[in-house]
Amino acid sequence: MADVIVVDDSQFMRVQIAEILEEGGHSVLKKAQNGKAAIDAVREHQPDVVTMDVKMPGMDGIEAVEEIMASHPTPVVMLSKYTEEGAETTLEALDAGAVDFMMKPQGTGLVKYADELVELVGVVASADLDSQPTASMGKGAPTETEATDISQSSWETPPTVVIAASTGGPAELHSILGSIPATTGMRLLVVQHMPAQFTDRFANRLDTISELAVTEAEMGGRVGPNEAVVAPGGKHLEVTRDTGNELVVELSEDPPVHNVRPAADVTFESAVEHASGPIVGIVLSGMGRDGAAGIKRVSTVGGSAIAQSPDSASISAMPERAIETDCVDMVVPGEEIPEALIDTLESIA
Repeated sequence: MADVIVVDDSQFMRVQIAEILEEGGHSVLKKAQNGKAAIDAVREHQPDVVTMDVKMPGMDGIEAVEEIMASHPTPVVMLSKYTEEGAETTLEALDAGAVDFMMKPQGTGLVKYADELVELVGVVASADLDSQPTASMGKGAPTETEATDISQSSWETPPTVVIAASTGGPAELHSILGSIPATTGMRLLVVQHMPAQFTDRFANRLDTISELAVTEAEMGGRVGPNEAVVAPGGKHLEVTRDTGNELVVELSEDPPVHNVRPAADVTFESAVEHASGPIVGIVLSGMGRDGAAGIKRVSTVGGSAIAQSPDSASISAMPERAIETDCVDMVVPGEEIPEALIDTLESIA
């Protein structure tokens, strides 16, 4: 179990979070009331993980994460309130280096999510911070892939690419989508395990740094060449038809798969069933096994599969489960996935 520092400006929340973690087997080394106290506590106690409130007087959670990552890199879990402002600032904290986050109900509501918090802290404590990519804030960050020009005319039907990601995934997706040129003609479906209040803002942030047009998926929406959609939190993303140029997608509230909704395996299955043309599956950092069954399904129709190398993932479980299927064609570090994807598309053009 993990040694933890709990950071929150509310004494009530500090006590409640600490009690939940200690009852779950973790050890709380220190409780801090703001970002400055958190930095001092990390320096003194060198914990395995920090739970960090987002909005605090003085130094807030984002500033604290930036300083911790610069001076004493430590896995951080953000605890965000159910507010629009909380969603935006939490995504900023992930950009700053936090590994994952959990939504924090008001009052005593956190007790209902005690098991989830205990599990998340344990998982994040094992995160490999050396594997976290540095987010590039420029649109279309320069890479070797930019010289590639796979025109839309290269395809009888444009390729479909599905990416699965969970814990540690936002930073990887930020890096990957910031490196893919809008010349491939692919239709991209992104399934990142993330609550509903966050996915629309996450899609908007990806759109600002990507040459692809990135939006949150909508019921009955369409995904054309050089476009990407992000599965909304709380809904499965399913392909229902391929017009020959655009994918038609729907959203469902069917039961969670692998305890998550959206689940990438649902998207993979529907893409294999309904998308025409080449299909590529990619599995990134994350806890659990979502994506493994989908990769096997992609393999059954002659599609291609890429997995992030486990030693380059913040959390290695998802790519490990995908690799164990023996259906993965390429295992590469996160920073090499854009080039691997382009190479794959070129080989099947």
